[in-house]
Amino acid sequence: MGMSAGGDSGGPMATINVTPLVDVMLVLLIIFMITTPLMRHKIPVKLPNAILRKVPDPLSHPPVTVTVKADGSIYWNDDLIDSSLFDSKLYTTGQQEPQPEVDIRADKNTHYSIIWKVVKACTANGIQKVGFISAPKGQGN
Repeated sequence: MGMSAGGDSGGPMATINVTPLVDVMLVLLIIFMITTPLMRHKIPVKLPNAILRKVPDPLSHPPVTVTVKADGSIYWNDDLIDSSLFDSKLYTTGQQEPQPEVDIRADKNTHYSIIWKVVKACTANGIQKVGFISAPKGQGN
């Protein structure tokens, strides 16, 4: 802040020094001029349009939980089922409207090939939303 001891009133006159403000604005202008061309995507792609017709109520259709143990046994909402019953339940779930989400809980010692078979069965039966449930880092099951 600059002060002047002169003037008609005889008292001190306060003025604002705008030089630092102009310096900051010029630096910001240069930064935006450099970064703006970098924000454009190099490969042009026509993205699909999506229309949300109806927002599903998550309370009306709770997700289905599929638990896969390390020995390969499959549980449908905490009930042990065999592979043929699992496929039929997936098929009926895939035909529901609105379709519930299928959440997969797998033991951490389960071979990935077993989990892959479960995911493949879900997609083969028309399940559109398949998720995985995991424990937060540092916590066990």
